[in-house]
Amino acid sequence: MRVIPFRFEGNRFWLLDQRRLPKEEVWVPCQTAGEAADGIREMVVRGAPAIGVTAAYGMVLAHLSGQDPAEADRVLRKSRPTAVNLFYALDRMKPHWGDLEGSLREAQAIWAEVEATEQAISQHGARVLKGQVLTHCNTGPLATGGYGTALGAIIEAHRLGRVSHVWVDETRPYLQGARLTAYELQKAGVPATLITDNMAAYFMAKGQVDAVILGTDRMALNGDFANKIGTYGVAVLAHHHGIPFYPALPLSSVDPHLETGAAIPIEERSALEVTQLRGVQIAPEGFPAAHPAFDVTPHTLVTGIVTEKGVLYPPFDDALRGALGWG
Repeated sequence: MRVIPFRFEGNRFWLLDQRRLPKEEVWVPCQTAGEAADGIREMVVRGAPAIGVTAAYGMVLAHLSGQDPAEADRVLRKSRPTAVNLFYALDRMKPHWGDLEGSLREAQAIWAEVEATEQAISQHGARVLKGQVLTHCNTGPLATGGYGTALGAIIEAHRLGRVSHVWVDETRPYLQGARLTAYELQKAGVPATLITDNMAAYFMAKGQVDAVILGTDRMALNGDFANKIGTYGVAVLAHHHGIPFYPALPLSSVDPHLETGAAIPIEERSALEVTQLRGVQIAPEGFPAAHPAFDVTPHTLVTGIVTEKGVLYPPFDDALRGALGWG
């Protein structure tokens, strides 16, 4: 059973409020581009592909509400800086400024392409997974609006009898693993166990992790990639223990302007998301906290890159350019 994070209905774009999951399913209506941008910024909707689709429909809402397309585009581009899908979608919407029907068709096309792309990613990724798999953050339909990337591959691999069990990192500080990945795996009927982020090394050392697969918010042309904070640490652990490590992503998440991951912008979020847990203060009042929302994993720690065109192997510079049709 897929849980879709949004719908377009009654000239509104409705977002399933992922901040309220898994306790309750609440839908938030967006009538303007600004409201869509707020939904992205405040993490009502999250996950790189889902952010892209939401931005595309934000431009549709701009036309419906009579907002200047250039201003709507500016507001949406400022909502979150790291996931390249946001900018990819807005670039595709730009030729349709001032054309409501064209804008709606392009937004629908972007969403349809997400579904088709992720179905292929799930099938390719399933073939490299076996046994017990560990994942970090959330990469299922909630994060994408399609079948999911890494989590889609896990669910497909379980359906094929290849994956027996999933270790789910809780993914502090926002708990996407505990709240969302666990929720989706439970609905899909996949056996899984929730662990805190600092337990991953323990289970790897015991030989209870056969592969790691997780998502990607932006990838450079050499295979360096940004993903939810903690990903780099998981990659280092997997490399030390000789465990295959796969980022999964649509090729639209590859930034054609970046040769390496050094220039990927990293979003800094509120320290309150670290010092509080679901609104409960867990650190001394006024104590400072850092909160980079993403980190960058070097391509040297990557076994293979799962895309809609198959699993790419080193040298990643050549493989990615070939998959992008640049070879």
